[in-house]
Amino acid sequence: MWGDCHIHMILDGVDYRAAFARHRDRPDDALIHARLADYQARGVAFLRDGGDRWGVGLRAKALAGDYGIDYRSPAFNICRAGHYGAFLGRTFADLSEYRALVAEVKTLGGDFIKLMASGLMDFHQLGSLTDTPCDAVLMRDLVSIAHDAGFPVMVHANGPEAVSASLAAGADSIEHGAYLLPETLRQLAESQAVWVPTLVTIGNLRGLGRFPDQVLCPLLELQQQNVATAAAWGAAIALGTDAGAYAVYHGAAVAQEYELLREALGAETDAVLARGEAQLRAWPRASER
Repeated sequence: MWGDCHIHMILDGVDYRAAFARHRDRPDDALIHARLADYQARGVAFLRDGGDRWGVGLRAKALAGDYGIDYRSPAFNICRAGHYGAFLGRTFADLSEYRALVAEVKTLGGDFIKLMASGLMDFHQLGSLTDTPCDAVLMRDLVSIAHDAGFPVMVHANGPEAVSASLAAGADSIEHGAYLLPETLRQLAESQAVWVPTLVTIGNLRGLGRFPDQVLCPLLELQQQNVATAAAWGAAIALGTDAGAYAVYHGAAVAQEYELLREALGAETDAVLARGEAQLRAWPRASER
């Protein structure tokens, strides 16, 4: 079984507000144990969390060894003040504040830095995103500061502008990566970054009525085509589900994501995913920094 290279232990796939409330006073150990046990039963031995400001991912990391799971966490995600991501992570207004957050991640035992460089896909309108991309000069500074502190950098990025800026800055992984252009895919393939396309966040919404299938279906098709193109050009790609996102359930989503990736990659699926996951597993842990 593959690892899941992008999860949110704090989220439940149903209602993020209720999920936050469940952990607001302290991480819910019983729930975390149950999810880790389920991952173990499914043969999942590698998990990479997207972070949260309540310490749930860090608590899961502390408990995961009992289940034979290599669990990596950024402690919390970091985003620009006034932009997408603040509901789940921490914000900065200038580079001084950002440096302080990077130092806090190190103190808390985070394994990498998670940056938010764009908004989400707008599932109501094909081709639209919910926020503006991070400025390329700022992204270069953010990644450089994280690297200087010894951290790999995971970047939430959708749209060619945000992804291109992140790659040019030296990001170590790109999460989601919707609406990429051929030149962005070429840049990805020529970089050292791993792409975690999280196809199931689109695929699992089909037929639910929450968003129009006439947006979801062509969006998923485009993402699968881009995955196939990127892989053919030599890009590193890893399986990650964004587990905890709406209709993306912990554990079960791994097989669903694999099937969507297999539709895109065909006979090369296992070889492509093995290379991408191995590259992420090679990131240094906090204990190795």
